[in-house]
Amino acid sequence: MDSIGPVGLQQGEGAPCYPQESLPCPSDSSELVQECLRQFKVTGAQLRQIQASLLSSMEQALGGQVSPASAVRMLPTYVGSTPHGTEQGDFLVLELGATGASLRILWVTLTGTEGHRMEPRSQEFVIPQEVMLGPGQQLFDFAACCLSEFLDALPVGNQNLQLGFSFSFPCHQTGLDRSTLISWTKGFRCSGVEGQDVVQLLRDAIQRQGAYSIDVVAVVNDTVGTMMGCEPGVGPCEVGLVVDTGTNACYMEEARHVAVLDEDRGRVCVSVEWGSFGDDGALGPVLTTFDCALDRESLNPGAQRFEKMIGGLYLGELVRLVLAHLAQCGVLFGGCTSPALLSRGSILLEHVAEMEDPSAGAARVHTILQDLGLSPGASDVELVQHVCAAVCMRAAQLCAAALAAVLSHLQHSREQQTLQITVATGGRVFERQPRFLSILQETVMFLAPECDVSFIPSLDGGGRGVAMVTAVAARLAAHRRLLEETLAPFRLNREQLAAVQAQMREAMTKGLRGEASSLRMLPTYVRATPDGSERGDFLALDLGGTNFRVLLVRVATGGVQITNQVYSIPECVAQGSGQQLFDHIVDCIVDFQQKQGLSGQSLPLGFTFSFPCRQLGLDQGILLNWTKGFNASDCEGQDVVCLLREAIGRRKAVELNVVAIVNDTVGTMMSCGYEDPHCEVGLIVGTGTNACYMEELRNVAGVAGDSGHMCINMEWGAFGDDGSLGVLSTCFDARVDQASINPGKQRFEKMISGMYLGEIVRHILLHLTSLGVLFRGQQTQCLQTRDIFKTKFLSEIESDSLALRQVRAILEDLGLPLTSDDALMVLEVCQAVSQRAAQLCGAGVAAVVEKIRENRGLEELTVSVGVDGTLYKLHPHFSSLVAATVRELAPRCVVTFLQSEDGSGKGAALVTAVACRLAQTACV
Repeated sequence: MDSIGPVGLQQGEGAPCYPQESLPCPSDSSELVQECLRQFKVTGAQLRQIQASLLSSMEQALGGQVSPASAVRMLPTYVGSTPHGTEQGDFLVLELGATGASLRILWVTLTGTEGHRMEPRSQEFVIPQEVMLGPGQQLFDFAACCLSEFLDALPVGNQNLQLGFSFSFPCHQTGLDRSTLISWTKGFRCSGVEGQDVVQLLRDAIQRQGAYSIDVVAVVNDTVGTMMGCEPGVGPCEVGLVVDTGTNACYMEEARHVAVLDEDRGRVCVSVEWGSFGDDGALGPVLTTFDCALDRESLNPGAQRFEKMIGGLYLGELVRLVLAHLAQCGVLFGGCTSPALLSRGSILLEHVAEMEDPSAGAARVHTILQDLGLSPGASDVELVQHVCAAVCMRAAQLCAAALAAVLSHLQHSREQQTLQITVATGGRVFERQPRFLSILQETVMFLAPECDVSFIPSLDGGGRGVAMVTAVAARLAAHRRLLEETLAPFRLNREQLAAVQAQMREAMTKGLRGEASSLRMLPTYVRATPDGSERGDFLALDLGGTNFRVLLVRVATGGVQITNQVYSIPECVAQGSGQQLFDHIVDCIVDFQQKQGLSGQSLPLGFTFSFPCRQLGLDQGILLNWTKGFNASDCEGQDVVCLLREAIGRRKAVELNVVAIVNDTVGTMMSCGYEDPHCEVGLIVGTGTNACYMEELRNVAGVAGDSGHMCINMEWGAFGDDGSLGVLSTCFDARVDQASINPGKQRFEKMISGMYLGEIVRHILLHLTSLGVLFRGQQTQCLQTRDIFKTKFLSEIESDSLALRQVRAILEDLGLPLTSDDALMVLEVCQAVSQRAAQLCGAGVAAVVEKIRENRGLEELTVSVGVDGTLYKLHPHFSSLVAATVRELAPRCVVTFLQSEDGSGKGAALVTAVACRLAQTACV
């Protein structure tokens, strides 16, 4: 399709730009009229080219590829959020530059979602010509004086007032309340202002006035005000479009796309500043002789070329130039002109709108032309209407091409198949020319069919919109304070972490001595780590959850080969009798042996039993208590190896040599120790958390012997159960603890491990929602549901590769109706909770490695830590935060972290292999 609209997009090029004041006059008057009108017809191909060219300019400017002749500026406005309807309060607005030579002050009362909308109070002040062209200080003193005069009539008393400053001139904004004037336009020429921060100039003037306490919160251009002043509809309004005296657009951009911001999260409103598009010659094919004449006579020749084809300041002048040319060629008004017709500025936007409007009738057109000193005939009236329609239609189509570039960019950057978006429109061209919007809509549909666009007129961009920016800024600042207060207890400093390290060292020492301590410090009877000489075939069992594994581990010269099979443990078995559970385990072992051709062989077996045990020997482990949903009877207080051996005995013709019972943390250390002889610490951070390490045997009170080493299972999840972590525990930790199956126990684990972090986040989100900081203060059933916020969501949300829209998608899938601001705050909550967890874990590791270093009397210790667990492995920052904390708290230890491969299976086999090696050595 290449023809749209009432007049239509015709194939063909616009006329070249002649240097003469007007076109030569053909002898055929109808040919002349058609020639004039044809110049204003833009083809579909030309519109697509303009769309593509502007899109390219936008993306170059966003990427920081800026040159003096840049077509568009793409200026960040530092407005990071759109209204969500809850904004309330009284706000002052000072509007300068939106309505020419006047200044407007408004008192805007916002009543939130429930309140009745109140009309703003406003007053307009005419700016004297000498002030518009005089010193800058004079202009801002005039504005401050007007503010005082306006407020004198209101009962404001001594209250602190928040003001939004609408400053509708090209500016370079470096903050929400910092904006440097680039250049004056619209007839202003005040000295000493260009290159200065206009907010500071206004603040200085208000201070000199000294009558009221006014805080200038935000500086806003009229386009941003238009977007922000739009009534919230089905979705948030994220594009503002103004066609008034001039023209511009703004939209909510992903902050990571704006090079000058150096931000990777959130959104920011970008002012396109598209009035200058075409200053580099990109509009050449669609410029007419009349555009060139208008540009030569303007205050800024060669600049704002796009604006001069669209803006309301220029449409009347374009019409005047065409009518004067046709009159001079004898086609209009009997070849007669008038002084008014030949005078710049005699035909205004209002005249064009009235003459183009078919409902106004010929009489109104006749009156307007007569007021210009002309004597129109009936045919003149019709021809003038055609000229007005052609000029305005081109303006609407060009505006649509530019808007389509913005929409296409959004649709592509947000990776949406169909972009659904609301555009707020503002300006007198929209208000006075109804056909402008209909042509714009039709052309946008033609150029951006993948975008579903709703156009909503802004209520009062300069007034209510600027007040809304100010209100949103105030809301965000208040919410930021509440968020920081909530998360402050999670942001641990070095002193707090060093205190945790010292407390853990003390608890370790007490536990090793057998004194009362929250750390059990259980000997595992693993006396050495692998040295690489281990060889042979070993069986391993891994019981730690609802799935149970049997493994064949072959340790050979070339490395370790593993074959395994997973068997499920039905709930009725996990919570039945102990005999039933261990019989089921032996049945699974027999099945595995048969499948692997191992029947009748008695291989050494290592048993990873991931439940709290007190070991009395390498092959003796007393179950202290069940966890993880197990509750098999007659097991607690019993030696689980004996229970396994008894089940083997009940199954005739089965021979199994149970060599070792292994904690999964020890298995993790041993698995990594096979690859790295420096690995003497094991760490698990997954559903739960624990650590083990090689201690000097002389320090282990419960085991005979003074030489050699012993691996100690710290069971550090219980650290702090004696209240030593109370100073770091928050009200959210307390709620998670109280709702758990073991209140008051495993306090360290509940601040670190994957089973609990999501719950901590959920409770924080509930709190922030109750304060109105999140989700507009609306409580959702989703957040009331325990364990709905899985810890895996923290890993996904904090991933650097995820854009904010993907974070939103994760949360929306949970049924949370959120904005981009909500998504950012949820991200911060997740970061604070996971960072604390990683730092506490790091403080624990620092305590362990420092203990090893001091045990051995070394100035510097080189040691490796074998690590397993989904939280450590899958969270994008957890591992680096742990390592950084260890470096800070244990600077004399060089610590390498190794991720374990199958600590529960391979590790158990290696414990068995080392035990066999040591036994053989002892025999020799």
